[in-house]
Amino acid sequence: MIFYKKLSAFYNLALFYFIVSFVLRIVLLFHPITQSSFTIAESLKIFGLGIVSDFFVFIVAGIFLWLYLIFISNSKYNKPSGYIILGILIMLFLYIASGKSILDEYGGALPRIALIFIGIKTFLFALLLFLPKHRDKIRFWLFAFVLFLNVLLILQNGLSEYFFWNEFGVKYNFIAVNYLIYTNEVIGNIMQSYPVIPIFSALFLVTGIVTYFILKNSRDFISNIPSFNQKIKISVLYIGLFFGSLLVIPALAKTENSKNIFVNELQSNGLYKFYLAFQNNKLDYFKFYKTISNEKAFALLKDQFPTTADENTSRNIESDSTENHKNVVLITIESYSAAFMKMYGNKENITPFLDSLSQKSLQFTNLYAAGNRTVRGLEAVTLCLPPTAGESVVKREDNKNKFTTGAVFKTKGYNVKFMYGGDAFFDNMQDFYSGNGYQIIDKSSFKPEEITFSNVWGVCDEDMYNKAIKVMNAEAKENKPFFNHIMTVSNHRPFTYPNNKIDIPGDIKSRDGGVKYTDYSLRKFFAMASRQSWFKNTVFVIVADHCASSAGKIELPLDKYRIPAFIYRPGFEPEKCNKLMSQIDLMPTVFGLLHFNYQSKFFGQDVLKANYKPRAFIATYQDLGLIKDNVLTILSPKKQIRQYQLKLAPQTGVSADFQLNYEEVPLKKEKTNLVNETISFYQAASYMLKEKKYQFKDLKEKNTKLYANLH
Repeated sequence: MIFYKKLSAFYNLALFYFIVSFVLRIVLLFHPITQSSFTIAESLKIFGLGIVSDFFVFIVAGIFLWLYLIFISNSKYNKPSGYIILGILIMLFLYIASGKSILDEYGGALPRIALIFIGIKTFLFALLLFLPKHRDKIRFWLFAFVLFLNVLLILQNGLSEYFFWNEFGVKYNFIAVNYLIYTNEVIGNIMQSYPVIPIFSALFLVTGIVTYFILKNSRDFISNIPSFNQKIKISVLYIGLFFGSLLVIPALAKTENSKNIFVNELQSNGLYKFYLAFQNNKLDYFKFYKTISNEKAFALLKDQFPTTADENTSRNIESDSTENHKNVVLITIESYSAAFMKMYGNKENITPFLDSLSQKSLQFTNLYAAGNRTVRGLEAVTLCLPPTAGESVVKREDNKNKFTTGAVFKTKGYNVKFMYGGDAFFDNMQDFYSGNGYQIIDKSSFKPEEITFSNVWGVCDEDMYNKAIKVMNAEAKENKPFFNHIMTVSNHRPFTYPNNKIDIPGDIKSRDGGVKYTDYSLRKFFAMASRQSWFKNTVFVIVADHCASSAGKIELPLDKYRIPAFIYRPGFEPEKCNKLMSQIDLMPTVFGLLHFNYQSKFFGQDVLKANYKPRAFIATYQDLGLIKDNVLTILSPKKQIRQYQLKLAPQTGVSADFQLNYEEVPLKKEKTNLVNETISFYQAASYMLKEKKYQFKDLKEKNTKLYANLH
C-alpha cells in the first residue's frame, strides 16, 4: 500500500486525463460538424480503443513528471555536493548570460528562454540549500506548481482539440503543426475569434480546483520522499511501460481503419495525431480543399500544355536549334528579397555586385517565389511544380526518383551535384537530393584547412564558393558538362560572417550585413570563376530561395514573395524579361536557352516561348495562391476560396518594371474561370504526387533514347 501511494501523482493525473478525453469524445461525437451516425460496434471502438490509446500516450507524455519526481531528494543538498551543484548552476547561468554561448548562434528567443530556465533553477536550488528549515514548505509549493502545470496542459489540450475540431472536423493534423510556425497570425486569429479572457479565466479556475484535489491525494510523495530503492522500483515500472507504449501506440493507430472517417478521428489520440503530423508532413488536398473532377482539371491544364494527354503533364519539348551542352551553375541565395536590390527601390547599397551583374544578364523582373521557406525554393527549382499543401516534397517520405531538373541534365550526359555549406541532413536535403541522383557536397566534405569561418548553419559563403571552384576545376578535366546547384547559408540568422570583409562588422549580427556579405561573396566567386577555363562555357543562374520575411496584413502579401532572378551568360548581350512568372519556370527557361529536346512533366514553362501565358504561384503550408490577370486567387482548407483584385501602389523613383507593392482588394464577384484554373493546377500537382505520376523512372528510357538518337 505504501508503494502504491508513491505512484499517486501519476494515477491521479492519469485519471483526470482519461476523464477529459472521454468527455471530449462525447462532445465531439455530438458536435454539429460530426455529420454521421454510429453503430454500437463503432461506438465501442471509439471509446474502448480510444481510452486504451489515451493510457499509453499518457505514459509517454508523463516522462517529464517522472524525471521531476525521481530527482526529489534531500541528499543532494548535503555538503559538499550541494555547493558543487550550486556552483555548476551559477557558472552555467553566467555562461549563457555572457551572450557568447552556443545557444546565441541560433538567435531568436532560445538564449533568453534558457537563461530564464537556468536562472529559476539556480534560484530555487539556492533556496532549498540555504533554507533547510523551510525546505518542506518550498518543495510542497513547487510540487503544487508542477501538478498545476500538468493539469493546465491537459485542459488546454482538450480545449485546443475541441476548437480544432470546430474548425476542421478532425483531430490535429499538419495545420496544427503549421499553427506553431505562424504563431503571430494564429494568436491574432484566436484573439479576434473567441472570448479569450472569459475562456482562460474559467480555465485557470478549473485548473486550480482540480489541482487542489489531486494535490490533496498525492502529497504523500513529497511528505515522505521515496527511498532510493523505491525510486528504482518506480523507474523500472515506468521505463517498462514507456518502451511498451512506444510499441503499442503505433499498433493502435493501425486500428483506425474504419470507412467512416469520423470513427477513426474520434478513436485517435490528439497528441499522437499531432506527432504524426510532424512525421508525415501531409495535408490531403482532396480532403480539405475545393476540388473539381480530375478530368476537368487536366482538361483545363491543356490550355497551358496543349500536347498533353490523359491525367498527366507529360509532353515533348522540342527545339528548332542544336542542343548546347554548356555547364550550368544554379545558385539559390538564402532569404534574398527583391526589395534588397537597388532597382526595386532599396537605397542602402547592400547589393552592389548583383545590381551590376543583373545589368549584364537576362533579368527576370517580375518573378515570384513559390513559398516562404528554403525547402519550398529548392522544391520549386528542382521539381518545377506548384507548391502542394502541407510540407514540401523535399521533407516528405515519398521524395525520391522524382522528375527533376537534375534528371534532365543527367540524360544529357551531365555530372549533377548539390552543394551546401551546412549539414545537408538539415531539412532533409541529403535524403531528397541523393534520392534523386545528385552527388552531395556539404560541410562534411570540407577539409579543416578549407574552413575559415563557420556558424551554426555551416561554413561562410566564401568557403563554399572556394570549394565549388575546386570541384568544378576537377569536373572540367573529365570532358563532361556539369550542373552544380549551390545553396548559400550566410544570409540567415544569426547573420554572422568574417569581419573585415565589408563595411558592416560580422559580429553585430545585422541582416543588412548578411545581405551585403552574401553579395560580396558572390563577387569573389565570379572573380575566381572568370579566371577558369570553363567560365565562358558556363551559364550562371542566380535566384533567391524565398524572401527575408513573409509576414503581412494579408495571407499572401505579394511583396513578400517577389525575388530577384537572372541568368548570366558570358559573352551574351543583356536582356530583360518583364513577364509575370514563377520560380518553377526558371529552369525550364534555362533548358530552352540551351535548346534541350526532352520529355517533360514540369508544370514550369519556358517563359521566353511565344505561347507562354503569364501566371505565378505563391503559397504557405495551407494557403495556395495563383496570380493571373491582376487577380490573386487563394485556395484554403475547409474548401475556402478568396479572390483579390491587385491594384498597384506605385513607389516613387522606381521604374514600372520593378514595382513591388500591390493593394489586394477583395473581389465582390467571384471570377469562376480563375478559380477553376487555380484548382486545376494545385489539384493536378497533388494528384500526380499522390498517385506517383511525377516519377522520373517512367520517362527515363524515353529521355535516354531521345538523347541517343540526337547524338
